[in-house]
Amino acid sequence: MVKLRIKNLTKIYNNKKVLDNITFSVEDGEFLSILGASGCGKTTLLKIIIGIEKPTSGKITKDRKNITNFDPSKRGMGIVFQDYALFPNMTVLENVMYALKLKLKDKNKAKDESLKMLEMVKMTEHSKKYPHELSGGQKQRVAIARTLALKPDIVLFDEPMSALDADNRLVLRKELKSIQNQLKTTMIYITHDQEEAFSLSDRVMVLNDGKIQQIDTPQEVFNNPKNDYVKKFVTDHLIEKVKSIEKCTGELNYHEKK
Repeated sequence: MVKLRIKNLTKIYNNKKVLDNITFSVEDGEFLSILGASGCGKTTLLKIIIGIEKPTSGKITKDRKNITNFDPSKRGMGIVFQDYALFPNMTVLENVMYALKLKLKDKNKAKDESLKMLEMVKMTEHSKKYPHELSGGQKQRVAIARTLALKPDIVLFDEPMSALDADNRLVLRKELKSIQNQLKTTMIYITHDQEEAFSLSDRVMVLNDGKIQQIDTPQEVFNNPKNDYVKKFVTDHLIEKVKSIEKCTGELNYHEKK
């Protein structure tokens, strides 16, 4: 069942089309990654979906309801930012509880729900700590827990792992996919990292110069790129990465045998 539909979406800034007649849909419970280089329009698209920006033209429907002009708070969506956006003067638990208390009007229930989310992201033992006492990966887990605690229909991610080191990214990817499988929440994930998009997604949308170049399963995008841009940006890049790893592994094996 279609959860979200974007139709003929265009955004113009200073006479330039940042998004050019974008049309796609997202299924209920799907994990869709929007993949593209800096400046391709992916963050603008996310802002329009969440309601922070207004489109120049086009339509957004969620559960068959036109939400194009809805306030962000009325869209039933949550967002996880790259910079965590945690309150520095609140503990981990208080950060997760903050918006939930306003929604539930019941502090005890909000605490119980928040603790469940912290357990899901493996942060229960850090519940009394403050953000400055956490690593980048731990802060992002708290940000994810805070968003999920509100039980949004759709969760949007704006390059949430770009500030993390390689080890933290790998661990958090696995955990995020596990969480999505448990909750069956629809997720839209913005990234410039090809490997990240392919490891997480049911489908990948490749965006360039404000236009969709291809949207399909990771396997189909890799094996059958629709044009030269997709081939170069996705397929060739991933092949080169594999070759680099194989070369490094071969050199390590050679030195070990010696």
